[in-house]
Amino acid sequence: MKGYLVWQWLRDGKSNWYCSAGDIGLIIYGVVPTQQPLSDSFGRVYATYGEIFIVLSLLWRWKIDNVFSDKFDLIGGVISFIDVLVIMYYPRG
Repeated sequence: MKGYLVWQWLRDGKSNWYCSAGDIGLIIYGVVPTQQPLSDSFGRVYATYGEIFIVLSLLWRWKIDNVFSDKFDLIGGVISFIDVLVIMYYPRG
């Protein structure tokens, strides 16, 4: 959503408030992870967030932009989702 606000400002001529809101969101997005305690699980959660972002981007493209993904986008989304399952739930010993 943060990047989309900047997109609307640049591409759709929305007001500077869109840019400002997007900028603030992107700054928070970059700062918050640096404030988290270091642990083994934080890296997995952060990686998982990235994978989920991929899947949500494909859904956004379909539902908001009305652009249907091709088979390679869908295959990549499935691979990302499987990656989330492996990162989060594979037994560690």
